[in-house]
Amino acid sequence: MADTTTTPPIADDAVRAVFAAWPPALRGRLLALRRLILETAATTEGVGALEETLKWGQPAYLTTRSRSGSTIRLGALRGQDGYALYFICHTGLVERFSELYPSTLRCVDNRALHFGMDDALPEAELRHCVQLALTYHQRKRDAGSRPRAASAD
Repeated sequence: MADTTTTPPIADDAVRAVFAAWPPALRGRLLALRRLILETAATTEGVGALEETLKWGQPAYLTTRSRSGSTIRLGALRGQDGYALYFICHTGLVERFSELYPSTLRCVDNRALHFGMDDALPEAELRHCVQLALTYHQRKRDAGSRPRAASAD
């Protein structure tokens, strides 16, 4: 992963407090996911700056300005040793991730990617999944604006 000195500091006090409350090992893993999300947004055309806020008490990343994508949240797993990236369930994103990376990612239901504390993060696959989430609405808009083929009627 990239050098942490290039990752912007957490500007929102409430988000910073959530990260500070996590145990150090978990916080390090979640900060690595945060860095991956921010780096991916910065290098993905049409996404722009992300809004970092809390949704359901978890750090959430929104494409508020560009409106290009779907919200991504991150957090600790409840009652388990590990952490997760969460996606809006009705988008079909997690199902798509499961199709793309069935042996690499642990997709849970239609809303999350789970990671164990000792798991090596599949960085390339995660960047692709984050990119798909951050461009979800943009792709839908682009698909809706394509001209339809002439019918044979």
